[in-house]
Amino acid sequence: MPILKMKPAVKDYLWGGDRLKKEWHIETDTEIAAEAWMLSCHPDGPSRVVNGEYAGRTLAEAIAAMGPTAVGKNVPAGGDFPILIKLIDARDNLSIQVHPDDAYAGEHEGQFGKTEMWFILDAEPGAFLYYGFREEISATEFRERIRDNTLLPVLNAVPVKKGDVFFIPPGTLHAIGRGILIAEIQQSSNVTYRVYDYDRRDAQGNARQLHIEQALAVTQRTKPVPQSFDPHIADCAYFTVDRITLNGAAVDRAGGTVDDHSFLSVLVIGGDGEIGLPGTGELMKITRGDSVFLPAGSGAWEMTGSVDALLTRI
Repeated sequence: MPILKMKPAVKDYLWGGDRLKKEWHIETDTEIAAEAWMLSCHPDGPSRVVNGEYAGRTLAEAIAAMGPTAVGKNVPAGGDFPILIKLIDARDNLSIQVHPDDAYAGEHEGQFGKTEMWFILDAEPGAFLYYGFREEISATEFRERIRDNTLLPVLNAVPVKKGDVFFIPPGTLHAIGRGILIAEIQQSSNVTYRVYDYDRRDAQGNARQLHIEQALAVTQRTKPVPQSFDPHIADCAYFTVDRITLNGAAVDRAGGTVDDHSFLSVLVIGGDGEIGLPGTGELMKITRGDSVFLPAGSGAWEMTGSVDALLTRI
């Protein structure tokens, strides 16, 4: 099985900035690079292979060519690719929003729901995000505050710094604040219900669509519950995420095995180095902003250099 390096799909949403272009080697013709979908089989933004025999193909096309064993036994046979990994640059506040669970999204949207996690890559001084409610509120109060534009005071505003992690189950009202750069690992879904968007307008002067009734149906109106996944930074039914940090000196090498249960996604969030498959002699240089896919069954892998990376598997 080959190591596949990915080219992301890029989204120019109105709240985005240009740091992904300037600092993270993300290539796009658009002025804004709000999101880069680093590992994606979602039809709204598929990532593409840039190396080897599958160069130019989408990740979904490459997986189809390699066969179903490429994703691993932990992915249901015949099912959709399960995860989507993004870089997000919030130059401005994102909308206050919520995601449904699998049952609601399957019935109403024909997609997966969205469980996700955020890893804070950088944050300006004073940056914060919204994560659930400060205290439990009733459905009536929730509806009235949406109607009256008084929702923000009852939300849980959390100051953030580089390295923070947030796990966001379906039903958790949330929003990324301005000045925050994150890596997001989520289910492969593009279902978002907005309840407040600061009355912003698009380039044509149109207000962005809100989804009040859907949000009322799925939102958990309670305080968020702290979660710990030690030794992982996130671990749930949909994905497991770990972090590897090599300093190029005392700790300059790491590795493991990609068995037949799951593929391995490597998102490089800092530094430079190499990743390879010793059994095949395949070796690839990696740097910040690279997304690499190792198919299930690739065998022993090794990473060297001065590299900070998020590893995701099913």
